[in-house]
Amino acid sequence: MAVLALLVASLGACKSDRVDTTGSIYPYDVRARHPFVLAEGSRTLDIFPTGPGHLDPRQSADLDAFLLEYRRYGRGQLAIDLPRGASPVVGAAAERTGAAIRRAAAENGVPNGAIAMAGYAAADPSLASPVRLSFQHMEAKVASACGLWPQDLGVSTPASNLRNEPSWNLGCATRSNIAAQIADPVDLVRGRPEGRIDTVRRTQVIDKLRQSKDPSTKWNQDGKAEVKTSSQ
Repeated sequence: MAVLALLVASLGACKSDRVDTTGSIYPYDVRARHPFVLAEGSRTLDIFPTGPGHLDPRQSADLDAFLLEYRRYGRGQLAIDLPRGASPVVGAAAERTGAAIRRAAAENGVPNGAIAMAGYAAADPSLASPVRLSFQHMEAKVASACGLWPQDLGVSTPASNLRNEPSWNLGCATRSNIAAQIADPVDLVRGRPEGRIDTVRRTQVIDKLRQSKDPSTKWNQDGKAEVKTSSQ
């Protein structure tokens, strides 16, 4: 009995309140391995001088979209860099293009004090030198660097085969593309509030439901919608 009591006591001493965790969830989950982060970045646009002091329709549309984005998400000043060291013809065209850009910015509601004019050294005078616009804004990106291959996938080892883990770079490019397509990075932090409701349409739908009628919209073959009001 004494030996049995000592054996039971020794087995009780081996007991511990251990919490079991599943190691295959982290850090092998792509969301934990390549997480989204919000960081400071720059938005740029190159405008190439194509005419005597005016912008062609394509670049004018690009500039309007760029200025709209600056007004919504831009921080600090709007920088306009003119090429320096190019040929006199290119330099004069760049000056006229810069003046046209300032006029377009004023028309789009950008105050004159928010524009900073500067210059940059043209790399090759024989090549086209654009007028460069830039501003700072918050952007979404992937925290980790893509293209990291700590282990050669072409040479299998027994240890890696037994672990059966995904490669480190898996999913990094996909999540980088998703981050680049996000217009407002704040959408990654919280959802947007609901917009205003269509009171007239909601009233019609509730009225039809009370009359045991179908409130859905009927689509004709010509692609036009036919919405019957409650009076019909």
